[in-house]
Amino acid sequence: MMEKEQLLLKMMRLCSVREYCRSDIRRKLSGHSPQEQEEVLETLCREKYVDDARYARAFARDKSALQGWGNLKIKLALQQKAIDAATIGAALEAIDAGAAGAKREQVLRAKWKEIAREADPERRKARFFRYALGRGYGYDEIQRIYDYLGRD
Repeated sequence: MMEKEQLLLKMMRLCSVREYCRSDIRRKLSGHSPQEQEEVLETLCREKYVDDARYARAFARDKSALQGWGNLKIKLALQQKAIDAATIGAALEAIDAGAAGAKREQVLRAKWKEIAREADPERRKARFFRYALGRGYGYDEIQRIYDYLGRD
C-alpha cells in the first residue's frame, strides 16, 4: 500500500512540473501492475494532474509557435499519443493563427534562402516541398508560399 502512495506522489511531482497525457503516464508506470497503473492514473486525472485536453492544447500551441510545425504533423503526433480525434480538433482550433503563420513564413523563408542557389528549378521545388511536407504543412499551403517566394 505504501508503495502505491509513494508512486502516486512521484507521479504528482512529475505532473506538477510539466504537462503529461494519459499515454505518457502509462508508459512511466509500465513496470507496475495494471491495477496499480489504473488506480494511479485515475487519481491523477481526478485531481487534474493529467488532462488530455489541456495537454493537447499546450502541445499544439508550443509545436506550432516555437518549432513551426504544421497542423498535419501536430495531429499525427497527438494521434501517436492516443489522444482522441475531438480533443485533437479542439487543440488545433486553439492555435493562434497569426503566430503560426508568422512562424511558418519564417521557417519556410529560411529554407528558401538555403536552396535558392540550387541551379535546377525542379530540384529546388522538390527540396522545398519535401521539407515543408515534413514540417506538416498542407500541399496547397506550400504551393501558395512557394509561388509567393518564387516571385521575390
